[in-house]
Amino acid sequence: MIRFRLQELIAEKQFREGQRVTLTELSEVTGINRVTLSKMVNHRGYNTVTDNIDRLCKFFNCKVGDLMEYVEEEIETTVNQPKTK
Repeated sequence: MIRFRLQELIAEKQFREGQRVTLTELSEVTGINRVTLSKMVNHRGYNTVTDNIDRLCKFFNCKVGDLMEYVEEEIETTVNQPKTK
């Protein structure tokens, strides 16, 4: 699964520049809907378009690999057990 590192990038930018960055401000600067940004932060495996990735890379001045990472999912296995009466 792809995990977005948006929160980490926001925190790093805030630390470097000494000012707070909200999702609303990020939305206004990048043109990405605030709801989309929120989903990227809060929903596991959220899918977005490459244009949004491009805009975020420009805003944070980073590479795609800095914005997102691959995290291997654990696959739950269910064992079919015979029903008991």
